[in-house]
Amino acid sequence: MTNLMGTLRTMIWNLTHRVRITDMIDILIVAVIIYELLLLTRHTRGSALLKGMLMILVIVLLSNLLGLVSLNWLLNAILQNGAVVLVILFQPELRKALERMGRSRVFKKGPKKSQDEERDTIISEIIQTIMDLSKRRVGALIVFEQQTGLQDVIDTGTRLNAEISAPLLENIFEPNTPLHDGAVVIRDREIMAAACILPLAEASGVSRELGTRHRAAVGISENTDALVLVVSEETGIVSMARDGALTRPLTVKALEKILDELYTEKKTKLLSFLKAMIDGKDPEAEAEGKTSE
Repeated sequence: MTNLMGTLRTMIWNLTHRVRITDMIDILIVAVIIYELLLLTRHTRGSALLKGMLMILVIVLLSNLLGLVSLNWLLNAILQNGAVVLVILFQPELRKALERMGRSRVFKKGPKKSQDEERDTIISEIIQTIMDLSKRRVGALIVFEQQTGLQDVIDTGTRLNAEISAPLLENIFEPNTPLHDGAVVIRDREIMAAACILPLAEASGVSRELGTRHRAAVGISENTDALVLVVSEETGIVSMARDGALTRPLTVKALEKILDELYTEKKTKLLSFLKAMIDGKDPEAEAEGKTSE
């Protein structure tokens, strides 16, 4: 026990008095590698194997500290061929990691897509979805998250975490499919969830001619700063709910303007926030000042 305490004291002293910058960099690199390995093996059979290997390492350290010579010799003999064992055990995960590296942007040919081009593509996909559903009179409810988080709404639906595309959105709202009943929540450039449940607005605030879908759109816009697009199932009319008010009908040009302002506004707010942080000002106060102007 005395030897164990002495070893621990020596280890702590070395860590607190002999740490160099290169040691910190070395530890950081190893930590990143271990973290990426954990992410890579998550939800796979390799996660259990990795836990087993970590347990062996812990037992080796303990056996060395406690002076268990035979056990320490046996485990060290196993770990001497650890590299070969790891390659054999984690062959599927290593192959997956190498394939992912090969598909990364670094190895892709051609110019990188600019943010403006990506924004235009997203707007085009959304407008195509809205207009196609409107022509076929298929009901739709799309919520765009802004400053107010909608995580509680997202949790009520089915998580997708998918790229925005017209085929996917149209398939979600297709009648008699599992996800068609409810709202789709979009966060920036990603479809977060479908079949989400929204709070309904008071009956007095919405015309009696409009149904539950429009009341839900107005309801979420009353409680948050979200922008909501609605396609009527009965008439095919496209509407927008914002700040508790419903605007209808919307043309293609109106949709383009609304979505362009929406994504441009997000980019402007982010740049203003970063600039205020750099200047040492209160980002929220700066945002409120620009809004009031």
